[in-house]
Amino acid sequence: MTTTDSSETAEVPKGRRRLGDVVFANSARGAGLLILAILAGVAIFLIVQSFSSLSANEANFLTTTEWSPEVEPGNGVRFGVLALAFGTVLAAVIALLLATPIAIGIALFIVYYAPRRLAALLGYIVDLLAAIPSVVYGLWGLVYLVDQLQPFYRFLETYLGWIPLFAGPVSPTGRTMLSAGIVLAVMILPIITAMSRDVFAQVPQSHREAALALGATRWEMIRTSVLPFGRPGVIGGAMLGMGRALGETMAVAMILSPSLVIEPFLLQSGNQTIAAHIALQYPEANGEGVSALIAAGLVLFAITLAVNMAARFVVSRRKEFTE
Repeated sequence: MTTTDSSETAEVPKGRRRLGDVVFANSARGAGLLILAILAGVAIFLIVQSFSSLSANEANFLTTTEWSPEVEPGNGVRFGVLALAFGTVLAAVIALLLATPIAIGIALFIVYYAPRRLAALLGYIVDLLAAIPSVVYGLWGLVYLVDQLQPFYRFLETYLGWIPLFAGPVSPTGRTMLSAGIVLAVMILPIITAMSRDVFAQVPQSHREAALALGATRWEMIRTSVLPFGRPGVIGGAMLGMGRALGETMAVAMILSPSLVIEPFLLQSGNQTIAAHIALQYPEANGEGVSALIAAGLVLFAITLAVNMAARFVVSRRKEFTE
């Protein structure tokens, strides 16, 4: 004689989901669609607001280095974003090249070398750096850093001046693209460090123990197990940091001298970024000048979007490092 358990729960009919699952799925879907809608709204705004100035421009917007968007007697409207785009990318690349190796080293030290108390203190300090306003970094760079870098710049000119990047003469003010890149590197350092620290801490313990059991040193374990696992996260953090460097305004505007030139000389005054140019020109702009600045913002929007899409592509192409 068989007995049935009176406490047996009824099965959920196939094709039906619990109310909580439906609400959560729709909420997540709505959040994702909201992001796309905001992105599309920003793009449409930039395109519409910049159309009037672009249609009146008598020069090629993408290849011209002039900036005369205001209508003047006897002169047509001529402005382009080539020099600004060059300066924007150059400053961001310098910051990324300087900050990424240092950030990886700090993250590895915090996770695998530092004592627990010291690691917690260093993590707190790194997070605190991200909370400092950009104008404070700009003041620090303008008042203190540029003067302290002068001897280093003269050293680079003396011994590496044969490289075009370090060709002289050195700017007497120190307000160069390299100075701006160093300040931006300090600003994006906590972003890359935080991302790298989190991903390095998530390396499976079995991977690390297996490497050590095979006789690997701590550095060999990091090189063969930790870095391959954390590479996608490091790339993602680096691209997030580069995104901030591309859009940084006040710090760059306070350090660089306004100049619409294309020069690869890091020790000389010159170059300007899109964001800093918009911040400096907007108070005095009106009419077509405002529309031209919005057009420059559209180019910055496209550059940032392209960088983030490229980062997602690189990360997605990496094979997952699983057990």
